[in-house]
Amino acid sequence: MKKHISLAGAAMLAVIVGAMLCVAAASATPNRAAATTVRIWTDKDRHAAVDKVASAWARTRGVNVDVVEKGFGDIRDKLGTVAADQAPDVIVGAHDWTGELAANGLVQTLFPTAATKKQFPKYALDAFSYGGRLYGAPVALENVGLVVNTALVKVPKTFAQLEKSALAFKKKSADNIAIAVPQGAAGDAYHMYPFFSGLCGYVFARTKSGALNAHKIGVANPRFLKNASLIDKWNREGLINSKVDYGTAKDAFLKNKAAFWITGPWESDTLKTSGKKFRIIQVPKIKCNAVPFLGVQGFMVTKYATGHGVTSLAKDLVARYMMSASSQQDLAAANSRFPANLNAGKRVSDPVLAQFGRAGKGGVPMPNIPQMASVWDELAGAWVKSTKGAGATPARSAFATASRNISSKIG
Repeated sequence: MKKHISLAGAAMLAVIVGAMLCVAAASATPNRAAATTVRIWTDKDRHAAVDKVASAWARTRGVNVDVVEKGFGDIRDKLGTVAADQAPDVIVGAHDWTGELAANGLVQTLFPTAATKKQFPKYALDAFSYGGRLYGAPVALENVGLVVNTALVKVPKTFAQLEKSALAFKKKSADNIAIAVPQGAAGDAYHMYPFFSGLCGYVFARTKSGALNAHKIGVANPRFLKNASLIDKWNREGLINSKVDYGTAKDAFLKNKAAFWITGPWESDTLKTSGKKFRIIQVPKIKCNAVPFLGVQGFMVTKYATGHGVTSLAKDLVARYMMSASSQQDLAAANSRFPANLNAGKRVSDPVLAQFGRAGKGGVPMPNIPQMASVWDELAGAWVKSTKGAGATPARSAFATASRNISSKIG
């Protein structure tokens, strides 16, 4: 009898324990689901594309994604102050945020495979690198090109041809502009960069590890200063005039008052609906390759992914899936930008976007370190002073002064 009761009690105990385990498992399910949700912050322009691509990845991993829309600038500005339980694991951002975010410990290093890295030009990876380490996956490239009205002039193959053709067109009418490159009273170092790099100028040198060195400034390096007299020549002949601002440059091109216009893919729709015949090329080599500044957009994994227990998932999403050609094609096309992935770039069917992409080959990513804030106004100001027509400051002096001022600001 005692033996029978003991067996019955044991059986009952097993049932109770089993029931408790089931309840515990059921109650743990929401927490497990929450732990396998990867939260992404993106802006309005990329929301739909990010949601589509990230959701496709999530299905292959058996997890969830929560794509949250934020103002583009807010993504960076609020990353350091957001409550941990509301924080993103992954963000969409600009490459020039990298230095600030990495220095503040807000983003994590990435380690894509060698095969993946081979699908990207070095300059695209450099854009999201800081201190020699990669912190972001480049997705889309943005740069200016030289738009040529082929009904008015031939596409130049050399800078000498560009100069000759632009000046000949300018002489046809007092209202004509030789090269419609935006500057204006405040200057525009971004649009002027192809001319700066073409004269062998650069902003910061790089260390052996590839990191930018803010204390080696190339704004007035010896090679550039040797070529600076060309700026004085351009000023005298009216090839470039700092009085031309963005609106003036755009209006002149659209009204056939300029045969050459420096602009970027944000004007793709304008060009397509203009009814004009045009080609987009990189500014021809001057003394060095006249490459543009590059803006690069991409994805970064935040420090919060570790606290949320999704670091490996977040890095798989960013450093593998988002860097694939198919993902890059969808993401770049959604914002009318050229993909960073070389294989995806070959698949671009939009002829205008493809031409802007080719115009960016070999481009220089805008420096992503905080010290760049001390450069923009000075570099732009040197161009304004040296290309304002009568009374212009000799370029050698203008850029040497700018270099000293930058050094002083950086300390």
